[in-house]
Amino acid sequence: MKKQNIELLAPAGSLEAYKAAVNAGADAVYLGGKAFNARHQANNFDNQTLKEVITDARIRGVKTYIVLNTLVSDKELKEAAELASFVYNEGVDGVIVQDLGIVKILKEVAPALPIHASTQMTIHNADGVKAAQNLGISRVVLARELSLHEIEGIVRDTGIEAEVFIHGALCISRSGQCLLSSFIGGRSGNRGRCAQPCRLPYSIERTNGEQTYLLSPKDIMTLELLPDILNAGVSSLKIEGRMKSAEYVAATVMLYRKYINLALSNPSEYAVNSDDVRMLLQVFNRGGFSTGYLNRKEIKSIVSAEHPKHWGVRAGTVVAHEKDYEPKFFGSRENKLIRIKLSEQVEMGDGLEIWDKNTPSAIISVMMKNGKHVKDAKPGDTVLLGNFKSYAVPGSAVYKTYDKKLVDNLSELAKGTTPTVPVRGEFCLSIGQKPLLIISDYSGHSVK
Repeated sequence: MKKQNIELLAPAGSLEAYKAAVNAGADAVYLGGKAFNARHQANNFDNQTLKEVITDARIRGVKTYIVLNTLVSDKELKEAAELASFVYNEGVDGVIVQDLGIVKILKEVAPALPIHASTQMTIHNADGVKAAQNLGISRVVLARELSLHEIEGIVRDTGIEAEVFIHGALCISRSGQCLLSSFIGGRSGNRGRCAQPCRLPYSIERTNGEQTYLLSPKDIMTLELLPDILNAGVSSLKIEGRMKSAEYVAATVMLYRKYINLALSNPSEYAVNSDDVRMLLQVFNRGGFSTGYLNRKEIKSIVSAEHPKHWGVRAGTVVAHEKDYEPKFFGSRENKLIRIKLSEQVEMGDGLEIWDKNTPSAIISVMMKNGKHVKDAKPGDTVLLGNFKSYAVPGSAVYKTYDKKLVDNLSELAKGTTPTVPVRGEFCLSIGQKPLLIISDYSGHSVK
């Protein structure tokens, strides 16, 4: 491996997600204030909570990066400068920016604060990196449209501290260059208000007119590529997801932590367990995963045109009921049981979605096998599941979109005991001198 000091950078769109990231093994988190960040609809943090998180993270040896990664108008510059000055004084470790005007302001109000160029800057070649370096930018979040070969060349030619996305949602347009949301919905992605029109159905003219999700990319997942990414000289591996749940953050950070450690400690034995991939699929996927543009051989598989939201994992197929049999529970017309041949274990409390025209979905509250109520069922079983609000067409695919046991386990991890940094103390007491207490950690930081 070319670098041993690899940072795993996790999203913190909420206080719960921050705790999950730290508990699961993140080296750093990125988070936003109430303004000037590209995930305006995330919970985000007010100044008091920002202060608390920055302080808590420092105690636990976790770095914090604040996102100021939107375009900023003239009338907003003062407010943006005040936010930057505030987090600088609180000890934040870096700020991620898109607007070049903000770069200039940061040099004035927070001269020692490391500046990271957001992927929204669309920096995609060595000359772009060098221009950023000339502005005093110390890290570049490289454009997501680059291949591994291109990333390696940029790092080699510039020596830049490079950050790349390794997991999460992928935009269909070039980073920072998309105006589709502005044109269609009047909401600019460069102002943190993307309406995600790429997740809408479209049709192609001069065809049969059928609408599919032609612009909806799969999320990226790079466990198989991790050794190659590390060999490319990347400094920081970034997980997307400030709009995602704490459980999502816990799962992704935990697994990438596991495989980063494996790739660094025992690269010859590196292999990805299919159960771990299945966990990532269950937590969130859009028709499986791709490696995005990192592996150019897979570009044709980037889009998932069938369904733009979470798929979960395939759990079975709807089968026809016996003739003239209409199973219901509690005698209500609104409560319907659907007969399903399972290919995946399901339990009470799991969430299912059936793919037919009505796409009925339900949290399993009734499960019957051979006329008896049961709490779980295995692959190969044929069961009645409910309660659904409508019947489904026989032959329709059934997906498990929510795994209650998995989510409960991840929730426990997210809420678990947060790691702290071990310190040592030295107390000096000498005649005629004031007592002196020195506290230091094993990274060389100390306070007297």
